[in-house]
Amino acid sequence: MTERGLLNTAMIAREAAYAPYSGYRVGAALLAEDGTVYTGCNVENASYSATICAERAAFTAAISAGARKFKAIAVAGGRGLKADEAASPCGICRQVMAEFCDGDFSIILGNESTLSRHTLGELLPLSFALEGK
Repeated sequence: MTERGLLNTAMIAREAAYAPYSGYRVGAALLAEDGTVYTGCNVENASYSATICAERAAFTAAISAGARKFKAIAVAGGRGLKADEAASPCGICRQVMAEFCDGDFSIILGNESTLSRHTLGELLPLSFALEGK
């Protein structure tokens, strides 16, 4: 799957988001090593710490299905109907990624008109979880 295709899948996954408190909807599409794509969306909760981010939802779906090796994740976010912002993963999501991926894992951010690629090592420098991977 191309990076643009993965990002488009994240934008579609975003449509299922449940975000009544922030109004900020996020979708993620996680590409496993075998080519399977797992999606997730954010699910907010009145108890904010119980909120599930789209990235962690995608990882949870993948791990639950038995996947353990991953190539890339695309993340799309924004308010309203369009994914119009580059939604960078939060620190907790970056740490979850580090549990299963090495520093070269690709994180694709963007919207319908832009796309940027980052590595997990760039977004989570000096992580103890990435050492030795």
